[in-house]
Amino acid sequence: LGLSLHNMKTTIILTILCISLFAAADILFQEKFDDAAWESRWVKAYPKKAEGTDGEWGWTAGKFYADPKNKGLQTTQDARFYTISAEFPKEFSNDKKTLVVQYTVKFEQNIDCGGGYVKIFPASLDQEKFNSESEYNIMFGPDVCGSSTKKVHVIFGRDGKNHLVKKNIPAETDEFTHIYRLVLNPDNTYKVYVDGNLKESGSLEEDWDILPPKQIKDPKASKPSDWVDEKEIPDPTDVKPDGWDDIPKEISDPDATKPSDWDDDLDGEWEAPVIPNPEYKGEWKAKTIPNPDYKGEWIHPLIDNPEYKPNPSLYSYPSFKYIGIDVWQVKSGTIFDNILITDNESDADKWVTEWQSIKDAEKKSYDEQKEQERKRLEEERKQAEANKQDEAEDEDDGKDEDDVKDEEDVKEDEEEKDEL
Repeated sequence: LGLSLHNMKTTIILTILCISLFAAADILFQEKFDDAAWESRWVKAYPKKAEGTDGEWGWTAGKFYADPKNKGLQTTQDARFYTISAEFPKEFSNDKKTLVVQYTVKFEQNIDCGGGYVKIFPASLDQEKFNSESEYNIMFGPDVCGSSTKKVHVIFGRDGKNHLVKKNIPAETDEFTHIYRLVLNPDNTYKVYVDGNLKESGSLEEDWDILPPKQIKDPKASKPSDWVDEKEIPDPTDVKPDGWDDIPKEISDPDATKPSDWDDDLDGEWEAPVIPNPEYKGEWKAKTIPNPDYKGEWIHPLIDNPEYKPNPSLYSYPSFKYIGIDVWQVKSGTIFDNILITDNESDADKWVTEWQSIKDAEKKSYDEQKEQERKRLEEERKQAEANKQDEAEDEDDGKDEDDVKDEEDVKEDEEEKDEL
């Protein structure tokens, strides 16, 4: 009986632990845009209504896809601002928890300049008034503009200031679907994945200037007045050669001759044009030698920054309530999809595995569409050439008829002359 009670207690404890672990892993928000009811879950904002530059969203799988039913949110108008947000089922904090933000973005339009990032907001966001100035907790995702900007943004909002990551994280810029993931850990570390591959990781304190620096230059220190920081000096034993300054910079062209039609009385005395003197060596300067008094580059001494205080909760925000998209696009066509916010990376890994199984199908659809487009253009080209040939033949036929008529008129004129 004692053994049975022991086993029962063990079973209960294990069950409680499993339930606790399961409860700890939580999908906080998920949006796959699988149904037309997405519009009831998302709130469109029009911050550029006065200027008339707000863009309209579309719901589509795009031009090529693995599954036509797998639709996403697409920008549809060129040179427009796009602003939309959705509310989480409940407000949450990531304190003492891992936060995972993952979504897919597809630059189907072969993007030239525009954003593909998302923003995550606290409960203070007014969805109807959402605009580019709305304060956010996190901004994450790709941004592309020309050849100079092709990066993944990771920006943290703190106390009204936005802090950009100091590392350059490259973004994908082709026309296919890619998965972007940001992971924030309770130990103040982070990871950024693209298509399931780790692209960057490190410390929040080291890779962002959120906190004051640990050390600063000592304000009481200054470079000594007798500090010598010139590595080389003119050689005091070097002497300028005799006659150095007597060599002119330019000389008369020895190959020039006075023109045969030159008239000294009318044109004045002829002077040969000048050319650079090949013997001229420029201003003389003494050779340099290592400075025996050189002390090296002076380095300003550092001291501990009295304003620095470590913050073990840099990763943490007290409130997460909304996710939004707020981008400008020169060329529209970007598709946002498969948004997931969770506290467990395994949830995000499942979608990466699914994506890897369908990306080949998406590529196949793309290739088929490109081949159809090539055939269409080829048929149009052939048809245009055929039409051009027909027009040329019709023009030749018209000329032949005119020639026959002219010959008949000439024959009639000759017959009338014979009768006379």
